[in-house]
Amino acid sequence: MMNEEAFDLLQRQLSLWKTARDNYRALSEVRTRELWVGEVPYRIQHNPVRIVSSGAKVDDASIARRPCFLCSSHRPVGQLNIPLLGHYELLVNPFPIFPRHFTIVEKEHLPQRIASRFGDLLALARLLNGYTLFYNGPRCGASAPDHAHFQAGSRGFLPIEGIWRAWIDHEIARTADAVLYRLNDAPRTTLVIESSSVESACRLFRRICRALPIPAGEEEPRMNVLALYKENHWETFVFPRSKHRPSCFDADGDTRLLCSPASVDLGGVFILPREEDFLKITEDDVRQILCEVCLPFASFKIE
Repeated sequence: MMNEEAFDLLQRQLSLWKTARDNYRALSEVRTRELWVGEVPYRIQHNPVRIVSSGAKVDDASIARRPCFLCSSHRPVGQLNIPLLGHYELLVNPFPIFPRHFTIVEKEHLPQRIASRFGDLLALARLLNGYTLFYNGPRCGASAPDHAHFQAGSRGFLPIEGIWRAWIDHEIARTADAVLYRLNDAPRTTLVIESSSVESACRLFRRICRALPIPAGEEEPRMNVLALYKENHWETFVFPRSKHRPSCFDADGDTRLLCSPASVDLGGVFILPREEDFLKITEDDVRQILCEVCLPFASFKIE
């Protein structure tokens, strides 16, 4: 039922909101190509409208100067919403990556944190079971680190969703209704929680959080998270992070690549808003970016 309501919301917004209509129409002109890093496929997407997110200034001073675009009082005129779980709102994302792309926003202006909201993420994934939900940490690709939110995109869009089992390295932990896996997909660092119980998934997620380092001046470990619900269980992908943006983001001249990896990129679709970057990025570039932003397994141990 909620999948249908979300689709209806998207259709209403496309009929009433020119920005969303134009940007969803532009998806038909998005170009893609594939690169392989070892045995792992990545899709490269040239998506000019995502410059708003990829190039966003997220330092404290820049955030303090701008109004929060996720707060209801600052949203575009005509942006509609559907209430979810009592304190979230489902919004159409006007700068789409997916054919159906939504932002799920906390009603209050609270900071982007995952520890207390992981159970909400799973509940929302079950509610929107035709979608993959994702969380970007405040220094892990989020363009609104000052306002708690998730996003949701069309299921089956990200390569990791269908082929992750081929990369299982070993089980880290197992209970009666949940398993925590480590994947062998370096230089990406991927942990997977497969669970038929919210409580067990939350316990395993807390073990991950306890194992990861918390950077100085921050409140939580850096990470990106994907979550989906299908066939009576959840699949949750956790990508520990060491760095917000790779060195190529601020490089000069031909070495610059405007790439700010977040959950979608780590799920296998690299978003490049500039055509020159789309044309020149190589397998070695993707490998280097992943090496820089992903926290290697050698940096932590899950007890």
